[in-house]
Amino acid sequence: MPPTALLPQTAAPRATGRPARLGAVPPLGAVPAPGRRRPRTGGGPLSTAESDVLRIVSDTRTPVFVTVREGGRRRYSYWRPLDSATGKGGCYVALPTAECDALHAAGRITLGDPVTDPARTTYRVSAVRTAAPHLRAVRDRERAA
Repeated sequence: MPPTALLPQTAAPRATGRPARLGAVPPLGAVPAPGRRRPRTGGGPLSTAESDVLRIVSDTRTPVFVTVREGGRRRYSYWRPLDSATGKGGCYVALPTAECDALHAAGRITLGDPVTDPARTTYRVSAVRTAAPHLRAVRDRERAA
């Protein structure tokens, strides 16, 4: 099955503001359709959903994976352990794909080495560590202001 970006479009993307097929997900690194939120390019403020996703990915006790199917469909997910106090958990939890893709495009999360089988490819997702600014650079900015 070819990637969804190579499928013929039935309507102009500018007319509908979404991909040609409902549910079609563009491949990683593809340009979003007009009318969709564009990925962030820097260290700007995060939305609530993006900060929640980044908090989950940053937790080393919670391994997060992205599974890419043959058609290009991606699913970011992690295993939620069983909570003995509430009796909830013990299942896989999907993360919002749009927010995860925006974080990946902004360089805030990275994908590890691929594990491939005939139907899918799985990558480990990890947060990018950002170095704290040098103290001297902070002092120089304070003097300039």
